[in-house]
Amino acid sequence: MNKLLQGIEDVIVAFSNWIWDIPLLILLIGGGIYFLIYSRLLPFKHFWHAIEILKGKYDNTDNPGQLSAFQALSTALSSTIGMGNISGVAIAITMGGPGALFWMWISAIIGMTTKYFTCSLAVMYRGKDDKGEIQGGPMYVIMEGLGKKWKPLAIFFSIAGLIGSLPIFTANQLTQVLNDILLPTLGYQKSMTSSLILGILISILVSMIILGGINRIASFATKLVPAMVILYFLSISYILIVNYTAIIPTFYLIFQDAFSGDAVLGGSVGSIIIIGVRRAAFSNEAGIGTAPMAHGASKNQEPVREGLLAMLGPFIDTIIVCTLTALAILVTNSWLQPNIEGVTITLKAFMQAMPNYGSYLLVIIASIFAFTSLFSYSYYGSKCTSFLFGTKYMKAYNYVYIVSITIGAVSSMTGIVSLIDISFALMAIPTMISAIILSPKVLQATKLYFKKLENE
Repeated sequence: MNKLLQGIEDVIVAFSNWIWDIPLLILLIGGGIYFLIYSRLLPFKHFWHAIEILKGKYDNTDNPGQLSAFQALSTALSSTIGMGNISGVAIAITMGGPGALFWMWISAIIGMTTKYFTCSLAVMYRGKDDKGEIQGGPMYVIMEGLGKKWKPLAIFFSIAGLIGSLPIFTANQLTQVLNDILLPTLGYQKSMTSSLILGILISILVSMIILGGINRIASFATKLVPAMVILYFLSISYILIVNYTAIIPTFYLIFQDAFSGDAVLGGSVGSIIIIGVRRAAFSNEAGIGTAPMAHGASKNQEPVREGLLAMLGPFIDTIIVCTLTALAILVTNSWLQPNIEGVTITLKAFMQAMPNYGSYLLVIIASIFAFTSLFSYSYYGSKCTSFLFGTKYMKAYNYVYIVSITIGAVSSMTGIVSLIDISFALMAIPTMISAIILSPKVLQATKLYFKKLENE
């Protein structure tokens, strides 16, 4: 039985490594560069206008939709700012060396434009579910923007989204943190039983929120996302202050390794680029198609405005939060410690800089990050379910989702990461194809929007 499971895991890992090689590099980075050139960097020219939108300057509560602009961004960020920022960065550095962070930055900058196009389209081409509720996301963009003959592509996205939205990675890493820190303080040892019990407890807590629907999820996300980013920023700032002499050498190492692959655990430049792009996509989800589902539920009626707001996501997620994690790992050299992986690497950085309370602080931060992600991903999965089977099956998906938390808690990290990576890769195909085909519509709307803004 163990050999069979190991064989299945090996196949999943092999397919994940193949699809995240040249195919996804061309689709995500190539597509993002196309958006950059085609728009002539237009979204970046209006970065401060995006900040004004975030502040709620243009909100209209009377508009149809389910979320305010800030709630939509918070909901999208609550899924992207999660365990990928704490453990995903650690995985990237372990696999590709410090240089992987540089390519995460490049991927995020390109991803900002991708988010602008995909999330503008999510508002531009919204559809309705079988209850008449306005919905958005790549599947509706495909149906409303490209026509019903493209429905197989929308179905393809939704099926991949059902798997990609499962919480198995987040549940796995949260359980690992609790096993490493919480259990020893209570006098218990890590075991399969402890992981199972923790998985069940996490499932119960998550079910209390997600069964309340998108408004309850958005309410929690709006409160927790800003708080967790500030707390994380302050924690990492302390680690950097304690290790201030290592900051400049660390940046030197990042840039050197990005183009040489000479770090202790690094590889060729090509492999480092792929690892950086892969982990950035897992972290900020630009081009994957999840964020458009949240932004498509916004009350905002102006597609360009929503696209500009969404553009801030990769900047906050990768350029700020992922960089904080990476610097903490690199200045403390926790990435060089043997026989540890994922979130434990970040944990070691916290424990080294704050011996007495660092581990407990990371438990609090990781728990907030993880739970907000668990809340939002259930929404994405239920939206894919309602598109495929109807709204009456949304709660059924949520029950499957809740059970999968326990499965993730007791599963192998390697297989889980690869399975979610495959799902994200498959989701990216219809998301990017539809966005590239419909990009002239976004550019046309962008020009009209700013022309109108100038005349006001």
